[in-house]
Amino acid sequence: MQILLLETVDSTQTYLLEALKEETLSTPVCVSAKRQASGKGSRGNSWEGMEGNLFFSFALDRSSLPQDLKLESSSIYFTYILKELLAEKGSSLWLKWPNDFYLGNTKIGGVITNLYKEVLVCGIGLNTKAAPQGFDNLDIEIENETLLKAYFDILKNPPSWKNVFSNYALEFDRSRSYFTHNGESKIALKNARLLEDGSLECDGKRIFSLR
Repeated sequence: MQILLLETVDSTQTYLLEALKEETLSTPVCVSAKRQASGKGSRGNSWEGMEGNLFFSFALDRSSLPQDLKLESSSIYFTYILKELLAEKGSSLWLKWPNDFYLGNTKIGGVITNLYKEVLVCGIGLNTKAAPQGFDNLDIEIENETLLKAYFDILKNPPSWKNVFSNYALEFDRSRSYFTHNGESKIALKNARLLEDGSLECDGKRIFSLR
């Protein structure tokens, strides 16, 4: 994995997607930044990036991913792998379906994925050092570079979706106090049923993360 460390960028996700389209970068590659001015969140929202936090996007060929991983579940997959890594180091963060890092009842980060041709581009923002008002930051101390290296060491031999899902399913109940969005609709997760492909069944409707 080639890792580019930038001082400042509008969005690591936008930067990487444009570089792939212009063929100035090729997979596997990661773009990280010390400061992100216009981070991208779900449903077109922005993610405020305070300097020193972890901002990175990486691109992998679909052929290098587990065969049982569906694109619709990729946000859950990559988020949960990072969550498990941090939990092993003592953090209490957890994953709210499908792509948000939470500490207690407060959001501290999230993941967004895009598909470009046969390349999956995943962007992650995590408050490792500081947080804007209304958010929180990680409950352990770890250097961003150390965390990136450990994360990509795991992705050299990525676990199967089945393995990741079996662990995530055990903590899904923590998401039931929250809502998710399906298009313009806001849906309570209280009675949702988590399906094996990572989608939800809510009031007879099937919802994929699509993020």
